[in-house]
Amino acid sequence: MKNEKALVVFSGGQDSTTCLIWAKKKFKEVEAVTFNYGQRHSEELVCASEIANELEVPHHVLDMSLLNQLAPSALTRNEEITEKEGELPSTFVPGRNLLFLSFAGVLAKNIGAMHIITGVCETDFSGYPDCRDMFVKSFNVTFNLAMDEGYVVHTPLMWLDKEATWKWADEMGMLQYVREKTLTCYNGIRGDGCGTCPSCKLRSKGLTAYLSSKDGGAKL
Repeated sequence: MKNEKALVVFSGGQDSTTCLIWAKKKFKEVEAVTFNYGQRHSEELVCASEIANELEVPHHVLDMSLLNQLAPSALTRNEEITEKEGELPSTFVPGRNLLFLSFAGVLAKNIGAMHIITGVCETDFSGYPDCRDMFVKSFNVTFNLAMDEGYVVHTPLMWLDKEATWKWADEMGMLQYVREKTLTCYNGIRGDGCGTCPSCKLRSKGLTAYLSSKDGGAKL
């Protein structure tokens, strides 16, 4: 794949940034696409733009504000983030990854990229149905039928938990970069974030586990 081109679905968070770093090592050309869907914090867009610029990756920002109207959630409204047993978290945005991958695929055609990369995962995840391997595989088949092409959707993190994702970033020599530069926090705080939202807790748990297992137990 060294002579091919890839498009990374990119939010500026830990997972998509790790995927972007991997893609730059794997493909001859890489571009990134970020979606402006009226997310809770516009800082996400700024963060994604800055990282893409630092990593010298052409960056596209697409207007998906319609998603905000269609699928209100705690990620698109200033609402309390809740997690109730047996229910999807209030941060779930219905149809988000379906739409993101669809529009990324159309952009991929326009820029001549046959590979689409997304950081979804169903190992350490919040139960979102559109992060599952089954969904991505189904989407890949359907999109290729719609476009009459042979695009490949890559999910390099699908079976990695957060500890393994940190380990992979470290193996690529980018752990500190990912830790300091990315924005995963639901409250819009870069780096280690607020430390209290579900996203920060998941990220911190994985980092603590990885650092504890490395070199006999490093400190945070």
